[in-house]
Amino acid sequence: MKSRLALRACLLAASLLMATAAPARTPADQLVIGVSMNNLLSLDPAAATGNDVVEIACNVYDYLVELDPLDTSRVLPGLAQSWAIAEDGRSITFKLRRGARFHSGHAVSAHDAAWSLQRVLKLNLALATPWKSYGFTAKNVEQAIRAVDDDTLVIELPAPTDPHLVLYTLGTSVSAVVLDRKTVLQHEKNGDMGAAWLTTHAAGSGPFRLDQWRAKELLLMSRFDGYWREPAKLRRVVLRHMTESQSLRLMLGRGDLDIATGMSVPDIEAMKRTPDAEVHAVKRGTLYYVAVSAKDPKFADVRVRQAVLRHLIDFDGINAVVMPHYGVYHQRPVPLGLAATLPEPGYKLDAEAARRLLAEAGHANGFKTTIRVVAESPFTNIATSLQATLAKAGIEASILPGTGNQVYGAMRERNFEIIVGRGGGGAEPHPHSSLRALAYNPDNRDQAKLSNFQGWRTSFSDPRLNELIEKALLQRDERQQTQTYQEVQRVFDTVVPAMQPVSQMVDTVVLHKSVRNFVGHPSATTRLREVYKQR
Repeated sequence: MKSRLALRACLLAASLLMATAAPARTPADQLVIGVSMNNLLSLDPAAATGNDVVEIACNVYDYLVELDPLDTSRVLPGLAQSWAIAEDGRSITFKLRRGARFHSGHAVSAHDAAWSLQRVLKLNLALATPWKSYGFTAKNVEQAIRAVDDDTLVIELPAPTDPHLVLYTLGTSVSAVVLDRKTVLQHEKNGDMGAAWLTTHAAGSGPFRLDQWRAKELLLMSRFDGYWREPAKLRRVVLRHMTESQSLRLMLGRGDLDIATGMSVPDIEAMKRTPDAEVHAVKRGTLYYVAVSAKDPKFADVRVRQAVLRHLIDFDGINAVVMPHYGVYHQRPVPLGLAATLPEPGYKLDAEAARRLLAEAGHANGFKTTIRVVAESPFTNIATSLQATLAKAGIEASILPGTGNQVYGAMRERNFEIIVGRGGGGAEPHPHSSLRALAYNPDNRDQAKLSNFQGWRTSFSDPRLNELIEKALLQRDERQQTQTYQEVQRVFDTVVPAMQPVSQMVDTVVLHKSVRNFVGHPSATTRLREVYKQR
C-alpha cells in the first residue's frame, strides 16, 4: 500500500513538473504584442504623433479610405464607398456607406467625418500640419470641408495642390480618422472639443474598441461585434510596454507573446533560427537622418555642413552594422520605390576631404559640439558611430541621450547643434510627403513657428528648393511632375541642406508561427481585423 502511494506521489510530482516546464501559450482568441510605448503620449487624433499611435488608431477608428498594404498607391474604400475628384482637381466628393455604427451605437454620418477634420484645424495641434500645407485654416475649414447630407462629404481644396496626395493623407494620417462627434462633445470641457478626454480615450467605429490604456504599461482593445464589415477574428488585442530586447525574445520564445517589435539585431537573428518564430520586415517611407542647426554659426557655413553631413558620416558602416532590421541604405530626401527617386549620390566617409573643408571655414583644429539622440537603438548606435567619425576631423562631440520628447522638443525649439533622428513624413506614397517635412521651409523666421516642418527646425531655407517643391506639387502631368521632383533632389545635393538622410526605415516584427494574416503596412496603418491564430 505504501509503495503504491509513493508511486502515485512520484507520478503526481512528475506531472506537475511537466506542466511547469510546458511552454506558456497566449489565449487562442487574444493577440499579445510586446512593444515600446515610450513615445505614445496621447491618443487624440488631433495631437498624437509617431507610428505607435497610428497602429492603434487604425484598429480603433475607421478612415474614409485605406491604402493597399501591398501597393500603397492603390486607394481602397473605407467608410467612403466611393469618391470622385473634380476635373479641375480642386474638390473631392465622398459617398459614405450606410449602416456603419460607432462603438457607442450612434450611426456614422458625413457630419461626423466633416466635424472630425474641422476639429483638427480648429485645435491647431501637431496633426494640423499636413492640412495647413493644403491651405486649410481654422477660418475656412467649415466651408471647405462640409457634409451635404448624411451620406455625402465634400472637401474643397482652398489652394491648388495634388488631390491624390490629399487622398493619401486621408488614408494614412491619424488626423483623418472619423470620430463619434456626439460622444466626444459629451466630454468637452471649456471648449476643448474633447481634447482632454481623447488623450486617454477613443470614440471610433473600428473593429476594436479601446478598453484601457495605462501609459508605459498596458493597452487593451476588445472586439467590436457591431463592426460594419464583420467582427474581427480575435476577441482581444493586448499591447504590453516592453523595451528590453532580451525580454521580448525570451517571452516570445516561451509563448508569452505573439508579436514582438523593437528587438535588437542579435535577438532578431537568433529568432530567425527558432522554428516557432517568423520575421516580417516592412519598408517604411520614414527616414533616419543626421541634422545640424543652420542657426548655429558653425553650421551656417555650407562648407561645415558639407564636411559633417557628406564626409563625416560612415554611411556604409552604419547601414552594414547598425541598420539591419532597422533600415536600408538611402541618402535621398525622396523615399525608395517612387518613380521620382534618383539613384543614390554615393556619399562616403572621407575624413581628409572633411578636414580640408573645415580648414577653409576656419576650423582647422575642429570644434566642440553636442549630438542629441533618443536613448534607443538604433539611434544611439548611429550617434556613437558619428561621434567616432567626427573625431577623425578634430570635432569633439558629446552625446546627449534623452526621451523622444526631450530630443525632438529641443529640435522644435531650434535649440540644438546636431541631432540623430527619424522622420520626414513618407507615410503617403508621394514625393511631397517627405520633401514637405525634410526640405521645405517657406518662412525661416523664429516667430513663424513652423515646428512640424523638420526643415524649419533646422533653420535652413533655400528659395529655389521651396519654389521647385511648390511647382512639382501643382503639376498635373505625371511625367513632368516626376522630372521636377528629380530636379528638387539635384538642388538638394547642391545646396547641402541641414539634414542628411542616412537610411530608410524598415519595421521588423517577430511573430509566433501560429499568427496568421498579419500584414505589416508601409504607412504604419497595420490592421488586425483579419488576424487570427492557427494551432
